[in-house]
Amino acid sequence: MNTLKIDIKHTRDFINPEEIEAYSDLVKNAFKMIYNKTGAGNNFLGWVNLPTDTDNDTIEDIYKTVNDLSKEIEVFVVIGIGGSYLGARAVIDALNNPFNSFKAISENRHPHIVYAGHNLSQDYLCELLEFLKEKEYAVAVVSKSGTTTEPAVAFRLIKEQMLKKYGEEKTKERIIAVTDKEKGALKMFSDAQGYKTYIIPDDVGGRYSVLTPVGLLPIAMAGYDISALLNGAHFMLEHISETTNLYENPAALYAIIRNILYRKGKSVEIMASYNSSLSYMIEWWKQLFGESEGKELKGIFPAGVNFTTDLHSLGQYIQDGLRMLFVSTINVEKPLHNLTVPYDPDNIDGLNYLAGREIDHINKKAYLGTTLAHVEGGVPNIEISIKKLDEFNLGQLIYFFEMSCAVSGYLLQVNPFDQPGVEAYKNNMFALLGKPGYEKLNDDLMGRINK
Repeated sequence: MNTLKIDIKHTRDFINPEEIEAYSDLVKNAFKMIYNKTGAGNNFLGWVNLPTDTDNDTIEDIYKTVNDLSKEIEVFVVIGIGGSYLGARAVIDALNNPFNSFKAISENRHPHIVYAGHNLSQDYLCELLEFLKEKEYAVAVVSKSGTTTEPAVAFRLIKEQMLKKYGEEKTKERIIAVTDKEKGALKMFSDAQGYKTYIIPDDVGGRYSVLTPVGLLPIAMAGYDISALLNGAHFMLEHISETTNLYENPAALYAIIRNILYRKGKSVEIMASYNSSLSYMIEWWKQLFGESEGKELKGIFPAGVNFTTDLHSLGQYIQDGLRMLFVSTINVEKPLHNLTVPYDPDNIDGLNYLAGREIDHINKKAYLGTTLAHVEGGVPNIEISIKKLDEFNLGQLIYFFEMSCAVSGYLLQVNPFDQPGVEAYKNNMFALLGKPGYEKLNDDLMGRINK
């Protein structure tokens, strides 16, 4: 079985084994708090057992919904923000041929997945609505409450267009709500309208929800194997829970190394990949760790790059800028395709020394050369390796990051499952928009603005 692996050899110039061993009891206690549900935020630990708790009936129901809708639609719109769409998009983009969007739906055999409710760009929403006018489409609206501004605005706009295009009955058949089991505006509205619904468990927060119908429905709609995704996560769950050696437990080792580096002044972690398909996996990782750790004036700032592309931009800063950062790289060991550099008799570009070599071989040498240069320049590097880009390996990667994040948050002594800072911007926005009940705050804000 192919297991996700952590390689820390390029941190040895910055960390000694004694420092790692010093975290042994702290990590054991963090795992104890997670498994026994005794730590901060313990009412949001439902994600821990999702790989085993997700029943076959739910999986079969999702596949039935997908099969029924796929016969009728060209486009599936996922309406959500943050964890309500990032996890699904991370997996879909990682597995998807980036040029499938240019193919006819008959060639793809599965609907194109597009996204709404993740921003408040008027131009984006106008252009999306124009695009959808000529398409057969259905919608998944993902929200526990149904009142989060960005997805609620997008849903109102798209629902209005659907009613004009399809009429009331057909619109009901093409809207799926992924929401709370019992409460919230979206749940009440969905029940009243007769929408198909899937449940977001009460004890699973948005950024940990990709292995619930929040992620499973869109991923299945895109044509990917959600059972294999869950199997990969289950494999990682068992590997982490059964492995006591710090160096063999990837979640423990990653959490320890990043916390040691943080305490040595490395306050920025740059997640890199040399595979462009992982761009949104990095975006999902940024939300997971940013919302989980960034509180109480603590936390490693999560940033992301795509190499080798960003070596020609941010690479200069990483090599020679302030030494407050370290790099973690998601390494995919085996590419999906074979491609070699051809021989050119004119050799104008001087590349004949590479003729016959695979592009992935060149990419891996770029990775190695960059890592060595960064380490020599004072930038530690952590490697996170998966065998290939498929559902099983991505399931491992997702669960590994979730568990690492929980452990790392407890090592940092924060609640990894809340996000109190998010409410600050929301309250100000509501007040400035004139939402009822926010009049006093509006007066205060306007006074500060007009000073």
